[in-house]
Amino acid sequence: MTTQKIVTPSAESLAQSARAAQKGGLPPVHLWNPPFCGDLDMRIARDGTWFYLGTPIGRPALVKLFSTILRKDGDNYFLVTPVEKVGITVDDAPFVAVDFNRQGDGLEFQTNVGDRFVAGPDNPIRVVRDPDTGEPSPYILVRANLEALIDRKSFYRLVDLGAHADHAGKSWFGVWSQGVFFPIIPSAELE
Repeated sequence: MTTQKIVTPSAESLAQSARAAQKGGLPPVHLWNPPFCGDLDMRIARDGTWFYLGTPIGRPALVKLFSTILRKDGDNYFLVTPVEKVGITVDDAPFVAVDFNRQGDGLEFQTNVGDRFVAGPDNPIRVVRDPDTGEPSPYILVRANLEALIDRKSFYRLVDLGAHADHAGKSWFGVWSQGVFFPIIPSAELE
């Protein structure tokens, strides 16, 4: 009879596994199906700050490393390595889009962890409005079910680039990137 050593996941063990799995580029977390090891006291706040055991993670390189092994399954977020899968808490979106620049006919965004991508068919922008206040919360898809909340200054800059266009049979105000129109608000609500 063999005895199996039970390992309790920690931020350190996850970081070690993530470093081992990286071979240039993002690890293939979508291909990994390790056993669920429980929840870890790790949280990503709405402003993009990562916390471990209630304390902000002060090392940007460690946050970036963890961001590469993040996966969303359904409504839940996990850090996944080839050997372990742990649940974490995400207050809103796991990333924050902190800036963008025009690149030809596209808008290239950058996140708080350094991801860069162009809004378009594979990285759509969507805006959710609070039903009580009407306040917009703009998001952009970063990768595989993981979104970034577009920060306020970048959203204001997007609005400056906005135009009116027909969308789903109505006039909408929105932005264009890579030939795709992303609606922000019905034109009639701006009058």
